[in-house]
Amino acid sequence: MGYIHVYTGNGKGKTTAAFGLAIRAACAGKSVYIAQFVKGMKYSELDVSKYIPNIVVEQHGRNCFIVNTPTQEDIDLARKGFEKVSKYIMEGTFDVIVLDEINIAVYYKLITVDEVLQVLRNRHEKPEIILTGRYAPEEFVEYADLVSEILEIKHYYQKGVTARKGIEF
Repeated sequence: MGYIHVYTGNGKGKTTAAFGLAIRAACAGKSVYIAQFVKGMKYSELDVSKYIPNIVVEQHGRNCFIVNTPTQEDIDLARKGFEKVSKYIMEGTFDVIVLDEINIAVYYKLITVDEVLQVLRNRHEKPEIILTGRYAPEEFVEYADLVSEILEIKHYYQKGVTARKGIEF
């Protein structure tokens, strides 16, 4: 049976860690699906399928990150994406499934903790499932088999460095 991972915390590297695991799995011949919630911007990792065809990445968000109150469009995109990934989780369509920023989608109430836990509890035995994002609900932390908290100790953003292509996006 696949395990449940949670990568959370206020430090940089949660999505990066999930993509690292995805690449490792793909290079071992496993199929990977990455659902990016609350993201619709153009990130370099969206091109991964050009280089590693057994990784599929789909975004389920608008072309901006939620800052205050989610719009109905934010809610609709997240719910549609969660419906799709839930089917993959329940059917065991992929060996590894990453729910990138699912914790943020739950934090903004686009999807509920109970909805996510219901899918995880009723999942197919095959997939390894990774949940990323700040503010992981305690229920996810308790349910998961592996939890990593990434803490920000120091960040070059504090010196005015903006996001760089290939590093932050």
